[in-house]
Amino acid sequence: MTGQRTRRVGPASDKIDFKKQLDVYRARRGGFRMVEVPRLQYLMIDGHGDPNTSRGFGEAIESLYPVAYAMKFASKTRLGRDYVVPPLEGLWWADDMAVFTEARDKSAWDWTLMLMVPDWLGDEEFEAAIERVRAKGGTSLLPRVRLDALSEGPCLQTLHVGSFDDETEVLDRLHHGIIPERGLRLAGTHHEIYLSDIRRVASEKQRTILRQPVADDRES
Repeated sequence: MTGQRTRRVGPASDKIDFKKQLDVYRARRGGFRMVEVPRLQYLMIDGHGDPNTSRGFGEAIESLYPVAYAMKFASKTRLGRDYVVPPLEGLWWADDMAVFTEARDKSAWDWTLMLMVPDWLGDEEFEAAIERVRAKGGTSLLPRVRLDALSEGPCLQTLHVGSFDDETEVLDRLHHGIIPERGLRLAGTHHEIYLSDIRRVASEKQRTILRQPVADDRES
C-alpha cells in the first residue's frame, strides 16, 4: 500500500475529472503517441482467464467500484476534494504473449483490473472504504482489493474503437512494426483504459486506449 498523503481540508471545490485533466488519458485513433506516465496509484484486483466467461472478471469489477466510490465520498465530505471516479483500466499478460496477437487464447490470460485513485488519498481512506463496503454486506472479492502504485514511464498508446477482439491487428502492428521501427522494445505490461462503460456500450462502439510501456532498445 501507499503511504500517507498531505490533507487539504476545506470547502468542496469543482469536481476534478482526471480523464480530462491528465494527458495520459488522451489518445488518437490511428496514431501511436509517446507519453510519459507518472507514478499513479490504483485500486487493484488480480485474476486469470477469459474475461467473457470468467465469473471472477465480473465479480472483480463489482468489488472495485464500491470501494472507489466510498473513497470518493470520503474525499468530498472529509477533505473537501471531489472528483469523478476515473475509467476502468486493465493490465493484461501471459507466459506467451502470442496468445494476444495470434492464437487469442483468452483462457491463458492473466489480468489486473484497476481504478485510479488521486494521490491525496492513502491507506487510511482505503482501509476506511473497505470497512464501509464490508459493513454494507461486502462483495465476493473484497478481500482481494488492494491499493498499490504503478510507475510505467515512457509508453506508446493509441485509441482503438471497436470490439476487443478487433484489437489484434492494432497490437500486432504496435509490437512488430511501430515499436521496433522506433528503436524501442516492450518493457512492461499491456495496459488498456476503457473510456466506454464495457457493461453498457455496444462492442462496436467501445473506445479503448491501448498502452504499451517501452524502453530504448539501444540502452539494453
